[in-house]
Amino acid sequence: MNGSNKLRLKGYLHNYLVGPLILTLLLILLNIPMYMLDANAGFLMSCGLLVYILIAVSYYYTKKNSVLNELVTFAAQYGQVQKQLIMDLEFPYAVLDEAGNFMWFNRGFSDVINKDSRGYHKSITTVFPELGPERFPKENGEEDYYFRYHERDFRVHVKTISIDSLMDNADVVERVEDAHVCMYAVYLFEETELNYYIRKSEEEMMVSAVIYLDNYDEALESVEEVRRSLMIALIDRKITKYFNDLDCVVKKYEKDKYFISMTAKSLEDLKTMRFSILEEVKTVNIGNDMSMTISMGIGTNSGSFVKDAEFARIAIDLALGRGGDQVVLRDGDRISYFGGKSLAMEKSTRVKARVKAHALREFMDSKDKVIVMGHQLTDVDSFGAAIGIYRAARTLNKKVHVVVDKPSTSVAPLMEPFLNNPDYDNDMFLNCQQAIGYMDRDTMLVIVDTNRPGYTECPELLDMAETIVVLDHHRQTDEVIHNTVLSYIEPYASSASEMVAEILQYFADGPVIKNIEADAIYAGIMIDTDNFVQKTGVRTFEAAAYLRSCGADVTRVRKLFREKLPVYVARARAIADAEVFREHFVISACPADNLESPTIVGAQAANELLNVLGVKASFVLTDYDNKIFVSARAIDEVNVQLVMERMGGGGHMNIAGCQLLGCSVEEAKEQLKTVLGEMLDDGDI
Repeated sequence: MNGSNKLRLKGYLHNYLVGPLILTLLLILLNIPMYMLDANAGFLMSCGLLVYILIAVSYYYTKKNSVLNELVTFAAQYGQVQKQLIMDLEFPYAVLDEAGNFMWFNRGFSDVINKDSRGYHKSITTVFPELGPERFPKENGEEDYYFRYHERDFRVHVKTISIDSLMDNADVVERVEDAHVCMYAVYLFEETELNYYIRKSEEEMMVSAVIYLDNYDEALESVEEVRRSLMIALIDRKITKYFNDLDCVVKKYEKDKYFISMTAKSLEDLKTMRFSILEEVKTVNIGNDMSMTISMGIGTNSGSFVKDAEFARIAIDLALGRGGDQVVLRDGDRISYFGGKSLAMEKSTRVKARVKAHALREFMDSKDKVIVMGHQLTDVDSFGAAIGIYRAARTLNKKVHVVVDKPSTSVAPLMEPFLNNPDYDNDMFLNCQQAIGYMDRDTMLVIVDTNRPGYTECPELLDMAETIVVLDHHRQTDEVIHNTVLSYIEPYASSASEMVAEILQYFADGPVIKNIEADAIYAGIMIDTDNFVQKTGVRTFEAAAYLRSCGADVTRVRKLFREKLPVYVARARAIADAEVFREHFVISACPADNLESPTIVGAQAANELLNVLGVKASFVLTDYDNKIFVSARAIDEVNVQLVMERMGGGGHMNIAGCQLLGCSVEEAKEQLKTVLGEMLDDGDI
């Protein structure tokens, strides 16, 4: 049997060739009626039908082999054409074996990598070092990778091709047992131009910014009147030239406010320069005793330019709430801080305190009850501020409760005079669960000494209260208490107790403060200022003088804070075990054994360590209640708030802290050292 007889047609082509033979059946059926009509005609048709059948059968068998030969020839030629088309295709394409080695690639791929496809069977890592076989997709998957090769951007699409079925039918090679065999198809998509225009579009995206002069009035008052216009002109020129050089548009719309329109590229340039305008403005000096400082709020990536402007407004409010002299960037839902290295300027006017006092009274008048809450682990300042709000509400004959969940050893002596005292209700102090039961629609919630919802003594109350007031002296962060009807946050204040003491002077013509209440508020100021040596201003001493006139006794307060011997021993051990980091930073750990309030002892140790010569900042870590509490203290050269914010905490420039979960004291020390090292190297502190 020859080779041609080993092949036969099937399918549509076979049906097409045998079609004439099949039609003979129809002709035979038609021949039968012809005999009925006319025998001669029927016979003549039969002869013609016989000739037709002989020709059809002969044609089928003689032409079948020719058709097969033509098909084989066409298939071979088509395969060559197809191979040539793939080889000449401008689209870069390659085939890799399972180990990632080149098996074949077309001319387009060859032009990209500048290699000859013949005999080049090296790994793809010779072209894209990051793309090894371990990164290839598995089980008929496909994946995109992005690389830069010879100054060109490529999207590399890798697709897994299983050849198990081909291997099963192959006669030349076979699989080892049940091994899975696959190849990888690699496609290259050049995106250099696309990425260029994407970057161009991103760089030209509009960004809104607002600049406020923090201490405009105070700085002008420190210079001669005839030179004030010159100072203003120098500040205007400094700001305008700085931003014009960065391709920004500056528009001054009030005497101390500027609106800036810039591109995203200009914003990146500002970040690279670390917003040096903050320091450059301070260099303007024409005899003024006080340097001018600025705050800047930036909004971007909101989806529209109008929303960017709103983001900028929110950012500038946050910058001012944190004490000014800094930049706050609102990038979508993310907030970043820059600067903030100088102390907040104390305002000499009390107009704001008077306005806030009147607003607080109006809100209290509209409610039947008031619940006052501080931060977790209530300290002396939080307690003193709460007592001041208690007295203000009682002056309006309101029912008042103070939330103190777990009184610490520092707060217990201050609470004792109020307990079992006929002048005060038995339910004056509530724990968290009791406070939840007391909260209703006619109750106002006042939060003191914190502005972060997660740090409050009883966070559940925030969702229950309809009227919330916040009074705090810590700088704001992006974590804020929402739905507040009144927010009075002044980072320049030494303590929340100082702020409350000022409010009391303008509240209901000055409420009558009892001695033990004055002691509590005075103690709050004294503790947060470390006996009036830290973060004190004129208004701090004025508030202390007011409390002294209300009956606060310094000797009585001092006796309240006498400590037990284990406290002294623990504090001394923390000081003795201190280690110096990068010459000017001291890090230590405070033992928590046999101490009722180890975090307070740690804070005291941090204050003591500042008395060491050459120390710019101190950090004391305390392992307590399955958390690592970090107390950070500084005098004036380092903003420890920025350090603590990097670690998830906050505070203000001289006094800050954070809480760490899921780590040991040693791990927390290493984390702190890493943050300090990075910030020092980057010039952030």
